[in-house]
Amino acid sequence: MTSAEIGDVRIEYVIDGPDDAEPILLIMGMGAQLVAWPTDLVDLLVAQGFRVIRYDNRDQGLSSFTDAPPPTRGHVVRGLAARRWAVADYTLADLADDAAGLLEHLGIDSAHVVGASMGGMIAQELTLRHPDRVRSLCSIMSNTGHRRHGRSSPRLLPALVRQVRATPPTTREEAIEVGVEAFRVIAGRDFDEDEMRGLAEAHVARRVNTPTSRDRQLNAINASPDRTARLRTITVPTLVIHGLRDRLVLPSGGVATARAIPGSRLLMFPEMGHDLPRGRRAEIVEAISQNARHSG
Repeated sequence: MTSAEIGDVRIEYVIDGPDDAEPILLIMGMGAQLVAWPTDLVDLLVAQGFRVIRYDNRDQGLSSFTDAPPPTRGHVVRGLAARRWAVADYTLADLADDAAGLLEHLGIDSAHVVGASMGGMIAQELTLRHPDRVRSLCSIMSNTGHRRHGRSSPRLLPALVRQVRATPPTTREEAIEVGVEAFRVIAGRDFDEDEMRGLAEAHVARRVNTPTSRDRQLNAINASPDRTARLRTITVPTLVIHGLRDRLVLPSGGVATARAIPGSRLLMFPEMGHDLPRGRRAEIVEAISQNARHSG
């Protein structure tokens, strides 16, 4: 692993696959590090002929953290209530510029781009702000920023509130258990506890997620504008993937995204929640590959 200095932000990244392969940039979501991309999914992408680039968004993992007073609970609540009341240190546009800066640092003129959850929002924004940098787009379990589509299920809110109000872990073991439970709450039917424990351990080995970093990224989402109208200008091949059991970002988010982007393909899996189920990874990679081939 190594890092890139992009303005005042340091971005940690890792690359898998040969230097002469087609570059594909994977963008992870809120509160997650680059290790949240399952190893077998990365391996499958490499086998399909991609040079796979993963990175930590700012305020996550080994990338730099914002040097500013932590967000207050009031800031978070007001931002969730209405966009006009949101207060944020940065927006999704800034995170998209980080991604573009990383590609520039690596000497990559353009890449296929895949984003999951908040990463899907960043991927959309990257395509809108830097269209020449994006060969194809895949938005997974994400939304358009329109507050009527892709919100969290009311049934999930009590569990999310408990997580927000919980005392931060003080030991490695507690942090791992918190991570496993966070994965469990949002997963679909095929939750794999052993694999999720491994992912939680990988996160903790690099850096424990903090409420401050999570809230900064949440505020960035809440303060960013609805992208629906702008998404209609996207012309690159686009794939939208969503799980019908997703309660964190309801399936309406994926449907709205596909409707907004002309010519996009919508792929939905009945057992998938807000996760990347092992049993669907080969299909997901094949769909991403097919979408990428349309960019030629």
